Amino acid sequence: MTDIFADIARSTAEALGRLGVETSAEEIKRLMQLPAKPGFGQFAVPLFGFTKTLCQPPPVVAGKVADTISCPATVQKIEAVGGFLNFWEQPGIIAAEVLPKIVHMRDRYAAADEGMGQVVVMDYSHPNIAKPFGVGHLRSTVIGNSLYRVLEKLSYKPVAINHLGDWGTQFGKLIYAFRQWGSEEQLSVQPIRALYDLYVRVHEEAKYNPELEEHGRAEFKKLEDGDPDNRALWQRFRDLSLQEFNRIYARLGVGFDSYAGEAFYNEHLGPLIKRLQETGLAHESENALVMEFDDPQLPAFVVRKADDASLYATRDLAAAEYRYKTYHFSRALYIVGSAQALYFRQLFAALKKMGYAWADHMEHIEFGWVKFGTEIMSTRKGTVVFLDDVIEQAVQRTKDIIAEKNPELPNVDEVAEQVGTGAVVFSQIAVRRNKDIVFSFEDVLNFDGHTGPFLQYNHARLCSLLRKYGRPVETDIDCAVLADPEETRLALLLHEYPRMVQTVAETCEPMTLAAYLIELVDLYSSYYHRVRIMTDDESLTRARMLLSAAIREVLRDGLYLLGLAAPEQM
Repeated sequence: MTDIFADIARSTAEALGRLGVETSAEEIKRLMQLPAKPGFGQFAVPLFGFTKTLCQPPPVVAGKVADTISCPATVQKIEAVGGFLNFWEQPGIIAAEVLPKIVHMRDRYAAADEGMGQVVVMDYSHPNIAKPFGVGHLRSTVIGNSLYRVLEKLSYKPVAINHLGDWGTQFGKLIYAFRQWGSEEQLSVQPIRALYDLYVRVHEEAKYNPELEEHGRAEFKKLEDGDPDNRALWQRFRDLSLQEFNRIYARLGVGFDSYAGEAFYNEHLGPLIKRLQETGLAHESENALVMEFDDPQLPAFVVRKADDASLYATRDLAAAEYRYKTYHFSRALYIVGSAQALYFRQLFAALKKMGYAWADHMEHIEFGWVKFGTEIMSTRKGTVVFLDDVIEQAVQRTKDIIAEKNPELPNVDEVAEQVGTGAVVFSQIAVRRNKDIVFSFEDVLNFDGHTGPFLQYNHARLCSLLRKYGRPVETDIDCAVLADPEETRLALLLHEYPRMVQTVAETCEPMTLAAYLIELVDLYSSYYHRVRIMTDDESLTRARMLLSAAIREVLRDGLYLLGLAAPEQM
């Protein structure tokens, strides 16, 4: 079948060419969009970018293009509105173009080969060893997981790295605290909560006893120097933490290609610091080793403290070198909160100063704070909400709803886990990255409105409809019967899905896909309640089932890309 969108794009480009504007069909096709209101056509091409060449206002340019364009016979009407060229197609044309393709291709519909195997290194989640996996870690984790899946669909080769916070002065403090107040019994029963309590206690005690800070620094220095007792205790804390983290990652459907944390790079630090000194890229300042930049907006970058101990800046430089040498990435993404924006500017500037051209391909994918009430969550203050507690409450809430509304549902535990976890994940990913999130159980566990469970429920309802239909969905049918404006709008939204996926990859903003799925499901829900899908008219039933099957495929795939399961019954 002819690609009607390509035909219209080509015709528009040719019309602009006759007016003296050079462009391509590919560029016009990228510009195509759905009008905000159906009354402005089924799709539109904005022409604002071409007005400068003609030295005429957008409405005039749009009018001239509308007068000269020669479009396929499938186009019913072309109208210039403002700076837009609006198009109306004959009934069913767009559906015939899109629906069979989706049902045949299924999860390959939005797939593309644009990545061509290019490696994208992704640094996300990175919880701290011996601390709880709190809600504050969730946002980095789910954004990273979604971007990983999207990039993989577009034929990139993502490499997920969990740069664990498993080194630093805080481990010296924790080792000291464990020896002073720790309990083997508590460590064996609830290791992370026991370690967390010690972490909070040592920071509280240090407010009144500054010597504890010195004790902590001394224990960490011993750890860095290879003290066997401190090393064994540190390894024990790390193993217990990673065991707990992996249990939570399994619940979220998240995996990593590497767990190389800060400690992994210790052996690289000595040679790195020596190089920085010998090449004059770093110099002594108040007994510390620093790198300075020509940009006056960038403070000096400390790569070794005055007591000769390393810090995470040193390890991040070593990690960047190692990752490029190991993976030869074309892009490196650091999915870390906005509070670290200045630090990453320094890090990337330091790598450029070291002569690495690939530093230009490193990006800080930042996101806002996750707050608890009016307060930013802090492990030191003990104001952390355990993610496991949140998921458990969400799962239990789901079980209560199922018991009330669908007590005969099989696999209740499995469905409750999928929906409860989906509610938690979606609450973080459906908000634009640069916005802060105020965490509240009421909002996260609210399954009404535009939530993850709302999308999952509609997927289950579509599966139920297809089961009720009871036979394979046909694709070789007459789609002209799909003349309802909402049917056309749904087909157009489905056509937009591959572009939505590509937009997420370009902008690293999964919220775009979440908003798209909400719009799609909202429109289908309205349509579903207004019309009969299975009617006495067999040709109309076949067409509407094809539309429903296509929506189910896109919704299922979209849920996967966001990191949510797609239950077939709820």
